[in-house]
Amino acid sequence: MTNPFKLRDKVRDDCYIYFDKNIRTLEKDSDSKIDPTVLGLEDNDVDAFRHACVSGILTMEYNEMAADILGRLNEYLTLDLYSNSKDPRSLNMDLWNNSIGRKYGKMSKTQEELFKLIHRALSNGELIISLDDTRKYIGKDHNPVNKSKPIIVLEENKSSRNELFFDLILRTTLTRSEFVTKIKEGDYPAYTVKVINGINTPTSKPDSRETNNLD
Repeated sequence: MTNPFKLRDKVRDDCYIYFDKNIRTLEKDSDSKIDPTVLGLEDNDVDAFRHACVSGILTMEYNEMAADILGRLNEYLTLDLYSNSKDPRSLNMDLWNNSIGRKYGKMSKTQEELFKLIHRALSNGELIISLDDTRKYIGKDHNPVNKSKPIIVLEENKSSRNELFFDLILRTTLTRSEFVTKIKEGDYPAYTVKVINGINTPTSKPDSRETNNLD
């Protein structure tokens, strides 16, 4: 069970290696490794490539909706290295490139295949690589966290039953049985447990927001 943030960091490092080898040389530290905290990795082509690659892998590993939500969450984490929500141009750029990543994530079966498709998208001008680009992202751009209902679905089984969940606030993954236990213990009062086909199944208590229904 891979935590999405650990997966993000692994893919980030992998995409830097690919970028350095196949697109242009990146600055390295004394151990010949690419330091993700150095200047020169933001609001440019490597930034665009990284966002698209991470978003694509999240789509492949989980699903398109989860990748969208996790991508937006990343922009609004104020203490996070890659949070850009305070600059509308950076936010627009990142969300645009995330959407391109999701597009190619749905087409790819391996990380290698995805990276090559996004490399081609970069070469073709499909990604936004400058804050001066006037193209506008059309889609959800708000902070996805609802404090009363912070859970999203990461995985379903073959019968479309939700099996793996993620808490956007605590940044922890939960299996279905773990989530059921925590609901029964009162940790998530906005959710309830229903017995569906003889199986305890977490469900969201009804409200006016469609995205809160664990679809």
